Order: sequence, then C-alpha cells, then structure tokens
Amino acid sequence: MLYHFDRFSLDPDRRELRRDRTAISVEPKVFDLINYLLDRRDRVVSKDDLISAVWHGRIVSESALATCINAARAALGDSGDEQRLIKTFPRKGIRFIGTVLQGPIESAAPAQLPVGLALPDRPSIAVLAFQNMSSEPEQEYFADGIVTDIIAGLARIKWLFVISRNSSFVYKHRPTDVKQIGRELGVRYVLEGSIRKAGSRVRIDAQLIDAENGVHIWAERYDRQIDDIFALQDDISDKVVGAIEPNLRNAEINRARRRRPDSLEAYDLVLRARPFSHSHLADDAAIAIPLLNKALEIEPDYAAAHAPLALCYHSRFSRAGLKEADRNAAVHHAHAAIASGPDDAAALGIAGFVIALDAHDRATALKAFDRAIGLSSSNYFALCSSALALSWMGTTETAIDRATRALRLSPFDPLNYLSYNALAISYLHTGQLAEAHEVATRSVELNPRFSVSRAFLVAALSRLDRIEEATDETRRLLDLDSAFSIRRFSVTVDIEPAVFLPIAEAWQRAGVPAH
Repeated sequence: MLYHFDRFSLDPDRRELRRDRTAISVEPKVFDLINYLLDRRDRVVSKDDLISAVWHGRIVSESALATCINAARAALGDSGDEQRLIKTFPRKGIRFIGTVLQGPIESAAPAQLPVGLALPDRPSIAVLAFQNMSSEPEQEYFADGIVTDIIAGLARIKWLFVISRNSSFVYKHRPTDVKQIGRELGVRYVLEGSIRKAGSRVRIDAQLIDAENGVHIWAERYDRQIDDIFALQDDISDKVVGAIEPNLRNAEINRARRRRPDSLEAYDLVLRARPFSHSHLADDAAIAIPLLNKALEIEPDYAAAHAPLALCYHSRFSRAGLKEADRNAAVHHAHAAIASGPDDAAALGIAGFVIALDAHDRATALKAFDRAIGLSSSNYFALCSSALALSWMGTTETAIDRATRALRLSPFDPLNYLSYNALAISYLHTGQLAEAHEVATRSVELNPRFSVSRAFLVAALSRLDRIEEATDETRRLLDLDSAFSIRRFSVTVDIEPAVFLPIAEAWQRAGVPAH
C-alpha cells in the first residue's frame, strides 16, 4: 500500500520515498518516522509514541529526536518554520497534516491520478488552494479559510457543479497544469490565485481559467483592509459566476452570499479548529472544542462554530465514554446551528446528522437535510452527512444517491471513507453484499485507523460467510478500539432496527463483543 501526498509517495514495504517518481535517500530512522506519522495521521503523536515505535523504547536524547524530525521535514521539503506537512503541537507532540491518498502499489501518484471523469451536465468549477505569499508561513490556514469560504459560496449556486475543497486542495504545493486538473476532476473551469496578508491589509490575486483550452477568462487583483475580507470573498464569487454565465440574474448572485460573522477573531478561531473538527475522532475533538467554544464566547450565534462543535461533542460521546453531558452538548449545538445558520448548507447537514444519531429526532434531522440540499446540491457536508444518517434510517435509495454524489463532487477527499460507510450500511441493508464488501474495503483503505470503517468490513465479510476473514478483521478492529462493542455503537446508530439488527448479528458471528 502506497501513501501519496503533496509531490511524494512512500512505499512502506519497499522502504522507498519518492518525489515526482525520483527516489530520495533518507536514513532508516527518518523513513520510519515519516512512515509512522503517515500511519497515525489521524492524531497527534507524543514523544513517547515516537520513541516506542521508531526506536523500540530505547533511550533517545531530545537532540537526537529533534534532529530526526528536522531531517524528516527536510526530506519532504518542509521546515520547522513552515510546518506545512509535519506540524508541532507544543507540549503535545507532532502530527502529519498534509492531504494523503492511499492506494495499492500499482496505483499512480496524485500527479498521474486516473483521468476520464466526464464533465457534468452543468457548468463546473474547481477552486484551487491560493498560494500563501505572506511573510509568515503559519498564515496558510488563513489563506485556506478564505478559499474554503469562496467554495462554499459558489456551491450555493444550484446550476453550478463545485468540486469540494478536500479534492481541489490535493493540488496544493504542486505545479499546476490546469488542463490536467480539469481532466482529473472533471470540471470545465479552474479558479486559482494567491494571498498576501500583511498587518491590517490583505492582497488577493485571482484568475478564472477555462480548463479545456487554458484561456484566462477573468483576472483581478484586490488590495483591501482585512476588515473587508468577507465582502472581498463575495466579490470574487460574484465575478466568477458572472464570467461563467453573463446573463445570470441578480437573484442567483445573491444566492452565493450568506450571513458572515461580525468578529474576525471568531472566524480565525473556527479556521484554526477546522483541521480537527470533522474527523469523527475523540482526540481531534479535544483539540477543536476549546477553540470553537472560544469563538462562540465572542459570537454566540455563529453557525459555522456551532455545527463543528456539535460534531466534536458527538465524537466524544460516541467514542469516549458515552457521557450524557457530551450527548446533551452535541444536541444543543446542533439545534443552535440550525437556528443561527438557516442559510448555511454545511452547518445544516452536520446538525441534522448529530440530531439524527444523538437525539434520534428523525423529523428535525430530515427537515435540516432538506433545507441544506435545497440551499446547495453541491455541498459535500450536506450530502455526506445526510447520506450517513439516511442509511441508518433505512432510506437507502436517497442515501446511496447522496453518497455517490458526494464522491463525485470530491473524488480525492480524505473524508470519503464516510461516504463509503454510508454506502456500506445501505448495501448491507439491501442485501448487496459484494458491493458492501467493496465499499467497506475502500473505506478501510482510505482511513485504516478509523474503527467504524473496519467494523463495516467485519459485517460484510460475516454476511458473505467468510467467517475466518471476518474474525481476523475483528481482531484488527479491537486493536484500534479495545472498547468497541455492539451495545456502545447501538446507542447512536440504532435508529431503525431493520437496518441495525442484521449488522449486529453479523458482528456477533465474527466475535465482536456484545458489551
């Protein structure tokens, strides 16, 4: 199994690290450290974790550990100042934060990802990560946040097909061949640019390109006060929409706009929490929760903070003790997201998911999903979140449709294991066992550290009467999450017994603990 990230690929079996297919020579311990960080990329790893895994528990000095980390960064074109791939969390440890694709040995690196995605039957666009030109590399999160909001605004245009952020950002820090990107993502237009933030001012250069022929359709430079950042985002969205469809009605331009926070500090805190708030992992939730709570202290009615905070508390409730206080907090913030964000498709989708699983309030969840999809049929979180909840409700046809659409909108998204999980649940319910096994396998390949994905693979193998393989996967599942049990999992997902009970029976056959 290969790891693909940035312009690199790492083959753990052959112990090869390559950049643009050229082998890079690294010390064995440096290779082991990079490999370990990639394998544990879902969490922050401590100094003790590194010493145990890389040095097998031997005594290692602080300077030797620091030297190895610096060598790993240097091999990947990273640095302690920039930290764009390996990030240090003071007093906690380090984590690999780059976008990672995982595939079989024979698969191509991201620069040669499969082509052939057909253009959709409506105008389509990918917004690439804008280059951070600021003197402070740590401002990259700010540049990414601005682009993410532009994507969210464009996704609200019903006739526009917008590739999700996590797929368009795969091309970050790589030479851009717009025609190739258009082919790989299956889009007609590409928006790219750069951002320079200095003091109280921000400069943005943006250009819209026809990916079929490479022709620049529109380009503009903005030099504004930082306080104007939300108006600037709207202006870029307006110009892009107008360039694609010159006869667009003003009502459609206004659709791209949504309520913005009054506080830039609250906005900044939400951007800082974003890498940790959507992973469905309790360890990541612990990092995001204080940032999001601080944002809500500043701006109590901020839907873009309430929704991820609801998801974080859901993750902590379902995977860290089933504490009633966490469930209550998840439901509270989900309702707050709906109340404060009636025009935010992502917030509504996430809130509906939390309410469906933690409150088992089907009516409110369905209303939130319908509102979210009505606002934006191109919103990845609205599609993926609703697909997961609907699959547990037994609404399989709609769940399969939305999960499939989410995968098409974001073909390279590291969160696609969630859509594959929705498909696995639906296929298990409808008796499409071979298909359930296929998508569960893909989910595990995308996120081998996520115990829920492994659980669906166990269920699929058990239903196929491949009991020995299912039992082996159960052992791997419990290695990932020793507290996993059918009862613990049922607390959130046992919405429709006709869906859950056959999966629970399949787990029992494979030796998954009942309690």
